[in-house]
Amino acid sequence: MSSRTANLVTVLKGGPSAENDVSLTTGKMCAAALRDEGYKVTEIEADQAVVERLVASTPDAVFNALHGRWGEDGCVQGILEWLQIPYTHSGIAASAMAMDKQITKSLVYETASLPSPKGQIISSCDLANGHPLPLPYVLKPINEGSSVGVLIVKHDNGLPRELSNCGYQKLMAETYAEGRELTVSVLFGKPLTVTEIVSSDWYDYQAKYKPGGSRHIVPAEIPAPVFDACMEYATTAHHALGCRGLSRTDLRWDDRLGVEGVVLLETNTQPGMTPTSLAPEQAAHCGISFSKLCRQLVEDASCQR
Repeated sequence: MSSRTANLVTVLKGGPSAENDVSLTTGKMCAAALRDEGYKVTEIEADQAVVERLVASTPDAVFNALHGRWGEDGCVQGILEWLQIPYTHSGIAASAMAMDKQITKSLVYETASLPSPKGQIISSCDLANGHPLPLPYVLKPINEGSSVGVLIVKHDNGLPRELSNCGYQKLMAETYAEGRELTVSVLFGKPLTVTEIVSSDWYDYQAKYKPGGSRHIVPAEIPAPVFDACMEYATTAHHALGCRGLSRTDLRWDDRLGVEGVVLLETNTQPGMTPTSLAPEQAAHCGISFSKLCRQLVEDASCQR
């Protein structure tokens, strides 16, 4: 789809996930950028009337600015396919696989020979029976983003009982990956650059979105072989999952081990587009302005993704 045929763009934002506030910010910024690019933009907050609102907005394309469950896991993508409205970012299958940490790890990363921490799936009630892995380890819901519900268990001071009653049926228990926090965005199948994220503790929700919560080094000041490995791994993950448009893969690097110390944590099919977000920052480093990035994603919009 070209920008000449997509004059009317509907931006989907908000939604019922735990990342509602992030999505609202992403949607607001992307809508403003698309207006700057000359599009007529309608903004829709996704709720149970989303189908009716989509049909009423008669868009040439939808910019999917939703984050988390229902907006990033294949659900809204299925609605858009059913309505035959072209949309941005990844399609149903890639979105569903990337959102499910178990599938990403066991069916995609392992099949593509991509390194990731060892992990296993447990039910939240299993936490009452003892630690699922040797300390330290990470507990995270299998289908949330933005570090929602993630807990790093480093000390034997009792299990995180708040998670045992958190409402998540399944959790990923994963060996804690030591090292530096790195990330790579992939745009239309090509990696942009590597960013190192420096924060006071770990890159949790506050560090991601609170101004000053973290410091980003772009490009990361790491050895060339490690830099190249991160770029290659993120690109491989993008293609192995079948991603479209923009994705971002988060990694950890244990600098004591060289290239062997690089592991993948997860791949995000709809990276945030907020003032503190990483993907737009990497695009800007590569000479792609925020408004141009949004326009390119709309130009790439399609069905059957």
